[in-house]
Amino acid sequence: MLDQGAPPQQRIPRATGLGARLMRRKPVERLVAEGGQGEGGALRRSLGLWQLTMISIGATLGTGIFVVLGEAVPKAGPAVTLSFVIAGLTALFSALSYAELAGTIPVAGSSYSYAYATMGELIAWICGWCLVLEYGVSVAAVAVGWGEYLNELLDGTVGVTIPDALSAPPGDGGVFNLPALIVVLLAMAFLLGGARESARANTVMVVVKMAALVLFCAIGVQGFRSGNYEHFMPLGMAGVSAAGATLFFSYIGFDAASTAGEEAKDAQRDLPRAIMLSLVIVTALYVLVAAVAVGAKPWQHFNDSEAALAQIMREVTGQSFWGTLLAFCAVIAIASVVLTVLYGQTRILFAMSRDGLVPKVFARVHPKTGAPRANTVIVSLFCGVLAAAIPLGQLADATSIGTLFAFALVNIAVVVLRRTRPDMPRTFRVPLSPVFPALGFGFCVWMMGSLSTVTWVVFGVWMAVGLVFYFVYGHRRSRLATPES
Repeated sequence: MLDQGAPPQQRIPRATGLGARLMRRKPVERLVAEGGQGEGGALRRSLGLWQLTMISIGATLGTGIFVVLGEAVPKAGPAVTLSFVIAGLTALFSALSYAELAGTIPVAGSSYSYAYATMGELIAWICGWCLVLEYGVSVAAVAVGWGEYLNELLDGTVGVTIPDALSAPPGDGGVFNLPALIVVLLAMAFLLGGARESARANTVMVVVKMAALVLFCAIGVQGFRSGNYEHFMPLGMAGVSAAGATLFFSYIGFDAASTAGEEAKDAQRDLPRAIMLSLVIVTALYVLVAAVAVGAKPWQHFNDSEAALAQIMREVTGQSFWGTLLAFCAVIAIASVVLTVLYGQTRILFAMSRDGLVPKVFARVHPKTGAPRANTVIVSLFCGVLAAAIPLGQLADATSIGTLFAFALVNIAVVVLRRTRPDMPRTFRVPLSPVFPALGFGFCVWMMGSLSTVTWVVFGVWMAVGLVFYFVYGHRRSRLATPES
């Protein structure tokens, strides 16, 4: 029996057995036709290539440099620059797959929707659940680092800092990380105004942080000491790999543009361009800044600092002004990461809700702003509390494993869609397919293997919870399982 309410190319055979129901796929034509439609309203198409690129850069640039660099250097030493390159290459192969699928299936669900069209509902759910981990937890992780730079700024301007009890989570010497909660709530306020308004604010913040990183390089290079590179790989390739796995967390932003597929003016043309352009810009800046930072400060002295760049500026110049200026720019820069990643999280849940796999509240769209308001508030409060209660290192690694798993699935999806729908128009094609997607998949699996046992345990528990939720709720309420679908 076929769906009778949909055009022929969108109809789905009724699956009877459990295995068939778990593998049911959503036609690409149907995914695209439903684009933008939510409960009570529709998302607005208002974003061009410039805004989409800024969303990707906003979600990416800043996290690895302003926040996680201090976590990664003690793992790899001066070879942290190589770790950035390895993480960037891993991201590049996956970005090629994202670019092809984003141009072919320009919808809000990102890799969740790509998996739904190619590998079936269960795999799509697993991918979507990984994206919830990837985006939601990374918002919290970046918010933690924002508080560190806020303290640097306050110390350099008014000579006071927020007490540890209110600026660090339990386990890091604090009780509640209030600044982390505040920045998430500020991002929520922007998002409630709509995608266009949020994109404008993000563009301003992206320009500020790019200027700040160029300024850091210009000043930091004056303190460059070649001796800091004498023992380039003190902890071996294992250290480089471990740092790369952690730093991969900072590359998740390039796929943020793909979550804006239903709010882009010309999604099929602009999404692939925005994804590739943002990744090139971000990788170049990451490697350059990391090279200058390690050259200006011995790797043994980073000590897991989450405000490393501001400290280097102060040490090189001997003046507090430059470190304070960088801290100010970092406060703005990291806020843009929180804003754009939080945006991506809400759009992924929007797509999953429209498909019936999570509650309908996440697909409700406010008619005046064209934004999913309830979705935004719920996600923001969850991420804000998470940021206030959990240390940065644990958050970053948990985000990395969710990201890598989702990216691995995207590399599979692009090959599957090439074989099952070779006739579909594609505005971008992965070169040397299936070789490049296979390399992207291999890199993701390799970097996942570099993460700690604790991270794998957390990931396993997260996936178990997700599967329970799917079989109790999503599997039964899926729109593909209901007669009206």
